[in-house]
Amino acid sequence: MNLHAHIHTDIIQTYTLFVAKMRGRDYINPALPDELILEIFRLLDSKTRRDACSLVCKRWLNLERLSRDTIRVGASSHPDLQIKLLARRFVNIRNVYVDERLSISLPVQFGRRRRGGDPFVPTSLNLPYAMEKSESEGGETGSYCLSDAGLAAIGDCFTSLEKLSLIWCSNVTSAGLQSIAKKCSSLRSLDLQGCYIGDQGIGALGKCCTQLQDLNLRFCEGLTDAGLIELAVGCGKTLKSLGLAACAKISDISLDAVGSHCKSLETLSLDSEFIHNTGVLAVAKGCRLLKVLKLQCINVTDEALQAVGIFCSSLELLALFNFRRFTDESLCAIGKGCKKLKSLTLSDCYFLSDTGLEAVATGCSELVHLEVNGCHNIGTSGLEFVGRSCKCLSELALLYCQKIGNHALSEIGKGCKHLQALHLVDCSSIGDDAICSIAAGCKNLKKLHIRRCYEVGNKGIIAVGENCQFLTELSLRFCDRVGDEALIAVAQGCPLQHLNVSGCHQIGDAGIIAIARGCPQLTYLDVSVLQHLRDTAMAELGDGCPLLKDVVISHCRQITDVGLGHLVKKCTLLESCQMVYCPGITAAGVATVISCCTKIKKVMVEKWKVSQRTKRRAGSVISYLCVDL
Repeated sequence: MNLHAHIHTDIIQTYTLFVAKMRGRDYINPALPDELILEIFRLLDSKTRRDACSLVCKRWLNLERLSRDTIRVGASSHPDLQIKLLARRFVNIRNVYVDERLSISLPVQFGRRRRGGDPFVPTSLNLPYAMEKSESEGGETGSYCLSDAGLAAIGDCFTSLEKLSLIWCSNVTSAGLQSIAKKCSSLRSLDLQGCYIGDQGIGALGKCCTQLQDLNLRFCEGLTDAGLIELAVGCGKTLKSLGLAACAKISDISLDAVGSHCKSLETLSLDSEFIHNTGVLAVAKGCRLLKVLKLQCINVTDEALQAVGIFCSSLELLALFNFRRFTDESLCAIGKGCKKLKSLTLSDCYFLSDTGLEAVATGCSELVHLEVNGCHNIGTSGLEFVGRSCKCLSELALLYCQKIGNHALSEIGKGCKHLQALHLVDCSSIGDDAICSIAAGCKNLKKLHIRRCYEVGNKGIIAVGENCQFLTELSLRFCDRVGDEALIAVAQGCPLQHLNVSGCHQIGDAGIIAIARGCPQLTYLDVSVLQHLRDTAMAELGDGCPLLKDVVISHCRQITDVGLGHLVKKCTLLESCQMVYCPGITAAGVATVISCCTKIKKVMVEKWKVSQRTKRRAGSVISYLCVDL
């Protein structure tokens, strides 16, 4: 939040306090113009702050509603009705997000619910009342998916709509999209991921929404070349971003139209087994302003990617997934032609070797992000060139790279002084020497995630604790050589906020107690599968880390209700607690979590440990790893 927002927030807080002290005698409010209050609401950085400030008086509440420009709807009963209810209160909405993957659960309620609220405000508390009223008046019941009627309501109510996101809205059809296209001609961004939309709906967008810039059609299985071609012709001058995945009826013909008409295209995400060289060549030749290219096309070969290197000189991000038909020649072309490349992801590209990575490293010296995942022919020498050439590298991820050894990271440590994030997964040849080199050279490191790198032990992590004073995230999953000594060093030198030591069997009470005493800003902790961890450590965490929001203690056999109670009574901000397969934790411990943590959103535990009373109080936040044990 900028300085102006801070100033306006102070004004609001001072004014609210003044009103409270004057016991209802308001001397300031009449003198404040609506424009000033609207500007204050515009600058506030969170919904919580806006909601709190809107409670000053009815005038402020109405002005806050006028200033609101975004609504979000998850998967819940009667989304069509929710849209209508929201439209009554918020008339200046420009952004609507509907995501039916996300469930909206009621918050934990302690005590009886107050009656008599405004039935038309669609909150989680009084929406059920509105549902009952609608049903009693003959409304449709049992609907859990947004329909064409809901889309029509969006079009009728929000005619100034600029962004619309419909994620996995399975009941939406072309008819609903046509109504949106006709009524919301100012639409600039549309996400239809997982919607079964046909050519008629997409064609209507091309005819009516001539300002459309961003379009996501991933998993729109009803779409064919005819619809996408009509869209490309209609929106070609403005379209900047296009996403396609699992659209079996989309072929090279569509991409040829995109290349011919969408000259301003900057981002293309393409996942298809039906696209060949012809389609990618057309885009590369026609869309010279392309900055972001993500490809997962098993039938595309070197010819297409070489064209990208030749024609797309503005390319900044390239991600290649599951390519088995191109070689180092492609990366050599990228290194030669794409000098502005900043991010490169290579995943399961089996025929790439150190030669290709060397070409990119020496040719694309502005590289900031590099991920190498499952490219089994890339080894130490390729990474050495990255360390020598890419001085701006800030994030490096090496996943399932068995041939990359310690010396590669030694070069990274020497050359990449700005490295802030390092991710290592199943890199069996990387050990303590590599981590020591990173710690000594990359003192700005903020994130270190290591998983199943069995050669990494105390020596390397101690070096991190001694050198990386900005480290806030540390994950050491199943690194069995890391013990308490390493965590003690980290606690003394790093301001951790996120710690995951799941499966590090040598870590016990001493290490976690050191973290509790040295890292008061900790918000996330995963200590699952630590067999030597006891209640003492839990009590220390409660005393030392009051900001904890997420805790995972599953498979910790020595933690009991006593330790859990100490933890949750002090950590009142806790939102998530996972504690399956902890034999010392009983139904009483689960009840303690529910009663002490008023902000809790998720509790994962065995079903038999949840009493009927706990289910009644917080059934919506409890989930079960195993239903019956």
